[in-house]
Amino acid sequence: MAKLNPENGLSSLSQISLMKFRNLALLLVVLSAIAIAGCTTSQHSQQKIVRISADEAYRLIETHKSDPNFVVLDIRTPQEYNAGHIENAININFYDPAFKQKLNKLDKDRIYVVYCRTGHRSDLAMPVFRGLGFREVYEINGGIVAWVKAGYGVVG
Repeated sequence: MAKLNPENGLSSLSQISLMKFRNLALLLVVLSAIAIAGCTTSQHSQQKIVRISADEAYRLIETHKSDPNFVVLDIRTPQEYNAGHIENAININFYDPAFKQKLNKLDKDRIYVVYCRTGHRSDLAMPVFRGLGFREVYEINGGIVAWVKAGYGVVG
């Protein structure tokens, strides 16, 4: 017969059972947390948001020239855009109060190459792209200034 513990009134057998139960409960909580974390796939883990050089951007643009799911996006002001932009680029002004809403209307599953003048605005825009769930975005490091400096042309 098991002896009673005077501190808690439980037999040693009951104490062992209680410890096993607590350990099992803790294990279930931990496993549940792991399972939930593993089952909920974060959209961020499936995103590719990368800063690339002007040379890499040129190669990417050339490779995807005829791909309808590929977009070059100039986020400078309309005045800057009209002064010269990468061929076939579309313009969405970073300073427009509706910038985020305009981005949100774009197809998130397309591939985007994004640039501004020097890379500052595009750098600030990357968290917006990420937050909106864009799948694949490439930011030209140094913007159109780096593009032109690398010897690539503009139109407009």
